[in-house]
Amino acid sequence: MRIGELSARTGVSERLLRYYEEQGLLSPQRLPSGYRTYAEEDVRTVRGIRTLLAAGLNTATIAQLLPCMADDDGRLVPVCSGMGPDLQRERERIDDAVSDLLAARDALDTLISAVPDDSAGAAACEEAAGAAA
Repeated sequence: MRIGELSARTGVSERLLRYYEEQGLLSPQRLPSGYRTYAEEDVRTVRGIRTLLAAGLNTATIAQLLPCMADDDGRLVPVCSGMGPDLQRERERIDDAVSDLLAARDALDTLISAVPDDSAGAAACEEAAGAAA
C-alpha cells in the first residue's frame, strides 16, 4: 500500500509517517520510482507507535522498545525479557513530570487565590498601566 492508504487506515498524517521513517520506526520498501510501499504489518506498527506515544514514551525510546513488542489482538504486549527496567525508568520519568505539573498547578492556584476582587483589581491595573506609560 502507498503512504496515503496507510495514513487513511491509521489516522496518522503522511508527514508524521515520514517522520516515523526518519526516526527508524518504519522501514517501507521503495519502488524504483522512489515511492514508499507499506506492508499490512506497518498498519499494526503505526498503531503500536501511537500506543507507546500515548503512554508518554519518546520516539528514541520507542525505537529501542518497538522490536520487543507484539500485537496481541489489537493490544500491544512486550515479548522480550529484560524490558522491565526500561519501562520502569519511563514510568519514573512520567511520575517526575506529573509531580512537576502538580507543583506548577499549586503555584498557579496560589496566584489565582491572591487575585483581588474585580473592582479593586481593575482600579489597581489601570493605575499601574498609567504609571508605566
